Amino acid sequence: MNNTPYDPAAAQQAEMEKLKKQVLERILDRDALERLSRVRLGDPALAQQVELYLLQLAQSGKLRELITDAKLREVLQLITDKKDITIRRR
Repeated sequence: MNNTPYDPAAAQQAEMEKLKKQVLERILDRDALERLSRVRLGDPALAQQVELYLLQLAQSGKLRELITDAKLREVLQLITDKKDITIRRR
């Protein structure tokens, strides 16, 4: 018998992660999936932003083809450019 208590929030979170992974595997080619996993290791917050962006594109029907590694690099560049903040001193 398992002595760990059942946590419905954790179960729901695990199910959402599983669905997210399935969608990402469907919309990204092999090289792009590999790059995203490497980004996740280095910068989990950036990877999460990219995943949410890609999932929104997929959900809205704006993706017509698989996202290649080159396209994923463009998305990464787009998101990292948005994060750059310039401070000007007077």
